Amino acid sequence: MVKVRRNKVEQPPEVCPLGECMSLISGAWSPHVIWYLRDGPRRFSELRGDIKGVSAKVLTARLRQLERDGVLIRREVDSSPPTVEYSLSELGAELRPAIAAIVDVGHRLKQRR
Repeated sequence: MVKVRRNKVEQPPEVCPLGECMSLISGAWSPHVIWYLRDGPRRFSELRGDIKGVSAKVLTARLRQLERDGVLIRREVDSSPPTVEYSLSELGAELRPAIAAIVDVGHRLKQRR
């Protein structure tokens, strides 16, 4: 019989921070939104053009969720016609390196296939 080794890794808190972060960026289109906002504010129509395949309804829902989660800032621009811009909050900006790292690994995985 093989002896079961004791895990030496510190137990995560009751609410796992890794799980919290992964649930935030694992939502449909969330990584895409963060990726396309990484260099500055974008309007809804610009994001819709950036993210191929997303419907207006789904993008609206995702933007609202990311705003509620504190990842995005929604700003109404006083213009004619009125427009809305989205940008990353400080918290959202902290996700840029993580998303970039995931993209890098994705490129390497694609090359291996």
